[in-house]
Amino acid sequence: MKRMLITLAGLALATGSAFGQSATAVATASNGGSATANATSQGNADSLAIAGATQGGVAISNSHARGTRNGYANSRSVATAVRGLAVSNSIADADGRFGGSAIADSESIAATFGGVALSNSDARANGTLFGHATSRSYSTALSEFGVATSNSRARSNGVLGGNATSISDAFSQTRFGRADSNVSATSDAILRGHAVANGQGVSINRFARTRADVTAIGSASRFGRSNARATMIRIRR
Repeated sequence: MKRMLITLAGLALATGSAFGQSATAVATASNGGSATANATSQGNADSLAIAGATQGGVAISNSHARGTRNGYANSRSVATAVRGLAVSNSIADADGRFGGSAIADSESIAATFGGVALSNSDARANGTLFGHATSRSYSTALSEFGVATSNSRARSNGVLGGNATSISDAFSQTRFGRADSNVSATSDAILRGHAVANGQGVSINRFARTRADVTAIGSASRFGRSNARATMIRIRR
């Protein structure tokens, strides 16, 4: 497992994408494994998908990035499976219009050894009328003869000079059990307002079941400031 992860990391560095417009997909399979990688990029965006499978494992990695007008999006997805199923989906969508700007950054990792790992990351940012929006979403699901699911979503909207930032981080890890994490962060800023939403969920266990559900919402207007932070950590050993 460690050898495969090191190999995939090397491939990711070797095929690093340049800022602006690129889509890279890498799929590696051996010993009866099946790997599928899909990467799409539209506009000012970079997309990377890596999948690796061995010993009958199935790995599916999907990455989609779209940056329109004055928006930039970066999406990265990695799926690795050894005698199990790993599915990773990453979406980054940024739209900056009418003097606004937006950044969307999404990362999804799913890795399993004899189990099931499902990871979904979704980052969307919209900056309008000189507003700025930043969304960062990170999702990680790791399993060893168990089931791990992780879902992360970040949404931000900056309008009329507003500045909105959303950060969502979901992490699940299990050994012979089930771990689930669901995190959502949403921020809205208007009329020079400044809003931040930061959510983090961690679910870790061994021979047990844990679940972490987190929601963070920040909203500000008329030069106001808001900062919403939510964290949940569930660990059972």
